[in-house]
Amino acid sequence: MSGDGNAGEARRVGLGVCGLGRAFMLMLPTFRRDQRFRLVAAATPSAEGRARFEAEFGGRSHETLAALCADPDVEAIYVASPHQFHAAQVAEAAAAGKHLLVEKPLAVSLEDGKAMVAAARAAGVHLIVGPSHSFDRPVLEARALIAGGALGRPRMIQAFNYTDFLYRPRRPEELVTAEGGGVVFSQAVHQIDVVRLLAGGRARSVRAYTGDWDPQRPTEGAYSLLMDFEDGAFASLTYSGYGRFDSDAFCGWVGELGHRKSPEGYGKARRMLADVEGAEAEAALKRTRTYGGAGAGGAELPLPETHEHFGPVIVSCEQADLRLLPDRLVIYGDEAVEERPLPAPEIPRREVMDELWAAVVENRPPAHSGAWGLASLEVCHAILRSAAERREIALSLQVPYEG
Repeated sequence: MSGDGNAGEARRVGLGVCGLGRAFMLMLPTFRRDQRFRLVAAATPSAEGRARFEAEFGGRSHETLAALCADPDVEAIYVASPHQFHAAQVAEAAAAGKHLLVEKPLAVSLEDGKAMVAAARAAGVHLIVGPSHSFDRPVLEARALIAGGALGRPRMIQAFNYTDFLYRPRRPEELVTAEGGGVVFSQAVHQIDVVRLLAGGRARSVRAYTGDWDPQRPTEGAYSLLMDFEDGAFASLTYSGYGRFDSDAFCGWVGELGHRKSPEGYGKARRMLADVEGAEAEAALKRTRTYGGAGAGGAELPLPETHEHFGPVIVSCEQADLRLLPDRLVIYGDEAVEERPLPAPEIPRREVMDELWAAVVENRPPAHSGAWGLASLEVCHAILRSAAERREIALSLQVPYEG
């Protein structure tokens, strides 16, 4: 994937990566298969990660983002670092003239998020926030169907997801809400993105409750909220990361990343964590799941059998109900039920790369822009504030979906 290629070859975007952790591992199957892009450079403090990257891709590796930004072959940078580093890294890369794909959430604080959007705008570069599950093909197809007008306007959306998120290996800051830990910043942003996209984007207010029920994992592990929209639509969003009921049972036992799973794996995450003694050992276990990490957790994922998903989603429109599944859409009309199958992806998360390609090569403003990511981050903060103050929180940073 390295090298500039010959003049007659198809255009390929030179992509740099900031951070070779778990997020990069989840994107790696995409980078391998999408021939519109080539991995030319990476920056990581991990010597093991740098060595593996150079051996595998033939690209250059750097210890610092500054060196990555100075690399002339890098046209765009995928910021795959922990949440708390996004703001400074995006500002530095934007100032260097690099287009950006930054992992969700955009940032931890709203002030940082606003600064990131301003930095990209001032530098004249495109900022895309993702991947989030609003890039999933079933979600985009559902939005296109809604936009076509045959179902009428969305009036009510229900989205819920029950996972073992809180019991997967975590670094210490991932269990501290103020540092972006817990399910609100890491997981709610997926669900918020999905619901806002389906409803058109302009949310009006939030009334929420959160759950913090395990003293050994002292952060939000669950939430439930009502969100309403300017056109009168409303949505209920519920999430639990406490690892008991598994809502993949309602999605044909397809996991979040599109792979078939067995219900016999019940409780696996809790059992593994029970054998880990202390925060340092837990952080070390997480490092085994990164690029360059040792252990089965660092193995690259196979090609998914279906599209990714984020739990059951039902959209009640004026003339039909719409159910989103990993491999199809189901339309419940007045007199009949129609199923619209979706073929399995040949390139996982291609929709993310489609948006990045259009931004870098065609100078097309992305739908999942910095402003879009900031609007979803605003909802995350509204969840926490609403739960703490026990009242409805009005929103002011919302933008429409323009996909």
